[in-house]
Amino acid sequence: MSLDTIDVDLGTRSYQVRIGQGLLGQAAEHIAPLLHRKKVAVITDDTVAALHLMTLASALEARGITMTALTVPAGESSKGWAQLARATEWLLEQKIERRDVVVALGGGVVGDLIGFASAILRRGVRFVQIPTTLLAQVDSSVGGKTGINTPQGKNLVGAFHQPSLVLADIDVLGTLAPRDFLAGYGEVVKYGLLGDAAFYDWLETNAPTMAKGDAALRQYAVKRSVEMKAGIVSRDETEEGERALLNLGHTFCHALEKATGYGDRLLHGEGVAIGCALAFELSQRLGLCSQEAPSRVRAHLRAMGMKVDMADIQGDLPDAEALLALMGQDKKVVDGKLRFILARGIGEAFVASDVPSDVVLGVLRDALRGRG
Repeated sequence: MSLDTIDVDLGTRSYQVRIGQGLLGQAAEHIAPLLHRKKVAVITDDTVAALHLMTLASALEARGITMTALTVPAGESSKGWAQLARATEWLLEQKIERRDVVVALGGGVVGDLIGFASAILRRGVRFVQIPTTLLAQVDSSVGGKTGINTPQGKNLVGAFHQPSLVLADIDVLGTLAPRDFLAGYGEVVKYGLLGDAAFYDWLETNAPTMAKGDAALRQYAVKRSVEMKAGIVSRDETEEGERALLNLGHTFCHALEKATGYGDRLLHGEGVAIGCALAFELSQRLGLCSQEAPSRVRAHLRAMGMKVDMADIQGDLPDAEALLALMGQDKKVVDGKLRFILARGIGEAFVASDVPSDVVLGVLRDALRGRG
C-alpha cells in the first residue's frame, strides 16, 4: 500500500501526518531530517515498549541515531502530575535541548502526557508522535492538544503544542486487543457523524471487515479521519469555534469517565460511542433530527459489538443529577452554560450553548433506567 500524507496547515508550525504500513521500521528516515544532532529521547509505556520499542530502536540505530528511552506505566492513571514530573525531569537529565526531538511512542495517554512535557520543557521542545492505537492515530496525535487529568476532571491542565511530525503505522494496529481497536473506532465513527454522511455510509458497509483486520480499509479510515481533523484544526487551532465539533459525544463521555474513575470499566473511545448515541438522542428530543438518526447510530455501534448505552457499563453509576453536575466541570462550559454538540442529522453537527438542562436530565434518567 502507498503512503498517505496529510498536511496540517498552521503556517510556520505546519506538519505532516504520514499514514502507511511498516512506518515504525522506517521511522528513522522520516525523523532524521528534523534532527540537529543524531539523538532522540523516546517515551513510551510498558505495554507498547514490550511490543514495539525494539523495532524503533533498531531503525534509529541503523541510521546512526542515538536513542534513550523511558517507560511509564500503561493506562490513564499515568496522565497526571506524578508522571509529568518524572518525564520532564528525565528529559532534563538527558540534556534535551530546544532543537532536539522527543518521540511519543504510544496511545493517547502517552501522546497527551509527552506532548505536554515537551510544551513546558525549556518553554517548548519539538516532538514527534508515533501513535500506536487507532484512537491516537485518528484523533489525539493530531492537532496539538496536550495535557493531563486532575482530581477535578479530565484534560483540565494542558497546552496547545503541535508536533513536528506524526507517523501512523497501520501495521501496529494488528497488536491491539479487539476491545481497544473498537474503542478507537468510537472516534472514527464520530467523524462521519459530525461532518461526513458519505463516510458514515462507507463505515456502515466496511467497518465490520475493517475491524477483522483488513489493512487497506484501516488505512482509508485513518486517512479520512485525519483529513477531517486536519482541516478543522487548520481553520480553528485553539477551539474558538468549529473545532468544538470534534467534541461530539464528549460532554456525556467525560462525565461517565469521571463517574467510572477513568479506568477499565469504560475506555475513552467507548465513552465517546455512548456519548454520540446520547447526543443524537438529545438532538431528537429537541426536535433537531428525525427519530431514525439515533436509531441508526445505535444500530451501527451495536453491529460493531461496541458499548452503546449506559446499560453496557458494568457497576454502579451516579444518578442523573450527579452526572449533570459532573458535566458542569467540563472544559466545554462557557459562562456557566453547558455546550453540547448536537446534530440535525448524520453528518450535520453544530455547537449549541443553550440546551435546557431538564431535557438533558430526561435523557440521562431514561438512559439510567435502561440499566434497571
